[in-house]
Amino acid sequence: MARQAVYIRYFGPVDEERVKKLIATLEERLKQGIERFVILISSPGGNVFQGLSAYNFLKGIPAEVITHNFGSIDSIAVCIFCAGCKRFSVPHGRFLLHGIGFDVPPGARFDEKVLNERLMSLRNERETICRIIAAATGKREEDVEDDMFRGITLTPEQAKDYGLVHEIEADLFEKGAEVVAIT
Repeated sequence: MARQAVYIRYFGPVDEERVKKLIATLEERLKQGIERFVILISSPGGNVFQGLSAYNFLKGIPAEVITHNFGSIDSIAVCIFCAGCKRFSVPHGRFLLHGIGFDVPPGARFDEKVLNERLMSLRNERETICRIIAAATGKREEDVEDDMFRGITLTPEQAKDYGLVHEIEADLFEKGAEVVAIT
């Protein structure tokens, strides 16, 4: 008998509000005994801190997590997608891998110490992202890093060849399935 699944539709940027909603929804459903989650994702990416937190939370829960791209998975959202033990994409989805950076507020001033700390932090985040993607795809970390520096966009077929996607599947959920929206 198939285990009951809760489908969570994550649509929008990776930001504090959405990641908090995602984690709260997962915690609530885990308390209800749900052991299988399908995370339907379409995201332009966003905050690396929030994205890594979501990835680590999804990997650490005592439940099966499946991810399904229903549009576009860009930037740090690729790491969240990698949390799935099974990873699917719709036939017309896409995936974007690129390097990371940080926004500078107008009028901000940085001394050498602060810039060096920020640079070390960026390198650490890039290395962490590379490890996550490499572990999910079977690629070498160096190859993932090269792809991030170049910036690559993958079709679902290319993402399957890359190791990001296991199967291309248009159907997102069965009729009558419970879908929780994180928007």
